[in-house]
Amino acid sequence: MYEVIGISFTNSNRVYYFSPNDIIVEKKDKVIVETERGMQIGTVITGLINLDKEKVVLPIKTVLRKATEEDLKKQEENDKLSLIALDNAKKIAKKLNLEMNFTSCSFTLDKNQLIFNFTADDRIDFRELAKKLAGIYKTRIELRQIGVRDKAKEIGGLGPCGRFLCCNTFLNDFNSVSINMAKNQYLSLSPSKINGICGRLLCCLKYEDDTYTEMKKNFPPIGTKIKNKNIEGKVISHNLLKNTFTIEKADKTQEEVENNYENNKWFIKL
Repeated sequence: MYEVIGISFTNSNRVYYFSPNDIIVEKKDKVIVETERGMQIGTVITGLINLDKEKVVLPIKTVLRKATEEDLKKQEENDKLSLIALDNAKKIAKKLNLEMNFTSCSFTLDKNQLIFNFTADDRIDFRELAKKLAGIYKTRIELRQIGVRDKAKEIGGLGPCGRFLCCNTFLNDFNSVSINMAKNQYLSLSPSKINGICGRLLCCLKYEDDTYTEMKKNFPPIGTKIKNKNIEGKVISHNLLKNTFTIEKADKTQEEVENNYENNKWFIKL
């Protein structure tokens, strides 16, 4: 178990966990934290809580100090400069004929680094772009090519369920999702039904996959020919939630049958 506090950052619904480092903070306090992007200002949204290591990203980074008025003014100035830098980067990239779609730009609090995120269909040689930007801003330039899932995670939005995207709120890492999970849950394989706004398979397909797999163990597999009492036919579909399955009889009629497979042990015709 780790003692941590939850912190969120501007334009993100996601909660990140940091060690309070013996600094007493309260909800809504602004704090300075060390992140993989350098020093940033975050807002405390939870009190001190204990979390299992599976729910935090190791190693846990720490809170450096509470933010001062000077820090907040500096952040506000940095945000304005970031918008200008983003616009300049787009113009320079266009002149260099670079097929880049910039998604965000941000200064670290101390302005030691200027970070650009972008998406592209192919690998981009951005060395000339980085050189020109470094000449303008006199700081270290980092250009990060991210995938479409990373873009959705960064920008956020609403999923087909009507809730904020999981990747933008609580997922620390992307789930490994396959088309077999959609098939396992009898979902329509239409891309409009099983793809997220990023164009990739929905992360939530993984959430219930283990449950469906476990429930199916007590059902005769589709295609199985069964005979029990007065029922004889081939299993053509399952309804796991109703605990029934449908069989097709020899005369091509169909009948929905309550699943007692575990108790009655359907006789299987070989």
